[in-house]
Amino acid sequence: MAIPAPARTRAELLRREIAEHNRRYYVLDEPGISDAEYDSMFRELAELERQYPALCTPDSPTRRVGGEPLEGFETVQHAAPMLSLNNAFEDEEIRAFDKRLRDTLDVDSLEYEAEPKFDGLAISLSYRSGALLRGATRGDGSTGENVTQNLRTLRSIPLSLPPEASRHDMEVRGEVLMYRRDFERLNTHQRAAGEKEFVNPRNAAAGSLRQLDPRVTARRPLRFIAYGVGTADTTRFSTHASILDWLAQIGFPVARDRSIVTGCDGMLAFFRNMAERRERLPYAIDGVVYKVNRLDWQRALGFVSRAPRFAIAHKFPAEQALTEVLAIDVQVGRTGALTPVARLKPVFVGGVTVTNATLHNEDEMRRKDIRVGDTVVVRRAGDVIPEVVAARLEFRPAGALAFALPGTCPACGSAVLRNEDEAVARCSGGLVCPAQRKQALLHFAGRRAMDIDGLGERIVDQLVESGLVRTPADLYSLRLEQIAVLERMAKKSAAKLLVALERSRSTTLERFVFALGIRNVGESTARDLARHFGSLDRLIEADEAVLESVRDVGPVVARSIRQFLDEPHNRTVVQALRLADVRWEERAPAPVLAGDTSKSFVLTGALPNLTREQARAMIEAKGHRVAGSVSKKTDYVVAGEEAGDKLERARALGVPVIDEESLRNLLEEN
Repeated sequence: MAIPAPARTRAELLRREIAEHNRRYYVLDEPGISDAEYDSMFRELAELERQYPALCTPDSPTRRVGGEPLEGFETVQHAAPMLSLNNAFEDEEIRAFDKRLRDTLDVDSLEYEAEPKFDGLAISLSYRSGALLRGATRGDGSTGENVTQNLRTLRSIPLSLPPEASRHDMEVRGEVLMYRRDFERLNTHQRAAGEKEFVNPRNAAAGSLRQLDPRVTARRPLRFIAYGVGTADTTRFSTHASILDWLAQIGFPVARDRSIVTGCDGMLAFFRNMAERRERLPYAIDGVVYKVNRLDWQRALGFVSRAPRFAIAHKFPAEQALTEVLAIDVQVGRTGALTPVARLKPVFVGGVTVTNATLHNEDEMRRKDIRVGDTVVVRRAGDVIPEVVAARLEFRPAGALAFALPGTCPACGSAVLRNEDEAVARCSGGLVCPAQRKQALLHFAGRRAMDIDGLGERIVDQLVESGLVRTPADLYSLRLEQIAVLERMAKKSAAKLLVALERSRSTTLERFVFALGIRNVGESTARDLARHFGSLDRLIEADEAVLESVRDVGPVVARSIRQFLDEPHNRTVVQALRLADVRWEERAPAPVLAGDTSKSFVLTGALPNLTREQARAMIEAKGHRVAGSVSKKTDYVVAGEEAGDKLERARALGVPVIDEESLRNLLEEN
């Protein structure tokens, strides 16, 4: 059907005007027309496109609503990782952050771009040739969920960009949230319809965005606010603030309550101003964010493993409330750690209703002296797991008994063990414990362990949940028809997995020892154990004193090995694996070499310029060793940012601690 020229002209005009009014409403916060006038224009455009379907362009405002319901969200890979920010709660942490950056850059003062930390859902928007290609949640930082259909329903997200922003592909990052007034209206509607109300704006936003039916999302008052770019041509910009200004110019809403501040005093003044205005803001925030403003300095500072060095989130103080401890349960984590958890009388704190709170570990629980029946102070800040701060002893009921962790694992009955130098008690049944089952199987099948290709997390989940596999030994009795019926599997994929399982039966002793998942036994230690003993039986029979004679094995590692092998459940699984024809070539014990001048290194924390694998390769290329734990036999601990317990143990034992530069110098000399 031919389109009359007046209809084509009118549709183009309506599209431009609707886009401009969306910009004025969401970007400038200056509505130019009433809701009724906007709706009238929208209906007129929709009617024109109904009469003349060829008028409907991909970026038409009418294309925002619609789409068939999905069965689920597909997983997508981010072009660049969506990293989280390190958190600070105290002024001194901000002063330390500022000093660390100034020292690194060797400057007297720094300029920061300060902005609110929205309490919403992080999102990335990918544009190709100026058109919205894909929108995804942050997920685990590397992969997220494809929620493009739902994001298209948000009027604050441009479906197309102006020509000056269309020459290069780009990714815009920001937050999906719900304004307070919109949240109240939504809950009013929920009450009137007899439906469940939402707890807070963040939960409402997250739940609305993850609807499988985009028509439901379209009815929810969601907004998007951009806070930066992931991948884009930023060569013409010198500061983060100028990028945000540009994003606003091309149609993206950005935070209006942002400022450029200088130094620590400027950051703290901004924080206090936002804290004072917090309840009057149209949206919920849980803190503020500081970012080094100059982009070249951002690049110079770089990243640690999970966060940028040039930015930090300054969180508001946690909210607290009083409630009662109804019971104390023990949870077993994926690594076997036992965590006492307080079951609480429901209490509203930090924006959510809290019914459980961690007690962290046995020492912490005893220090706070938390008992069943106590009235306790519960604290929650942002997305932090709720914790019990203290008991109000004046309210303690008579006869309240101190709680003690069980001596056997509540999940599998194996012995619970706790080393003197550790705060955490652990289940010793690593190969049989249901709580550790999935993690144990994934580790067993890993590339550096038994290398079972195709046995990934999705398959392991199904094998465990269907009851087909309880221990690693069960993998070798799987049949084709059992695997083929699993979700997203077929006979061809099942056959490939069976081939990989069959191939893995022939392995090496060091791979098998590493695959067992013995605490503190990494690849290097497994290799040393295999070389020293030559056979599994000699390893099993070795006492702690004999184990400590192995290179780089100290008391902590020797005790971990002995505890694992002394647990009857683990011995049963090891025997079952041997009966399943998992085999390796055994050798005579390795002779003790005199005059060995190689050094033992332990790596901890994030190094500035080397990954853990690169540092290991450099050390081993010089004939030295990398161990997984610190002992008196360790020659050097190489520590980077966020170094943990290994650094503390090195200091306690007097082991020399060096940084990346010292490591390079040392290796050049040796």
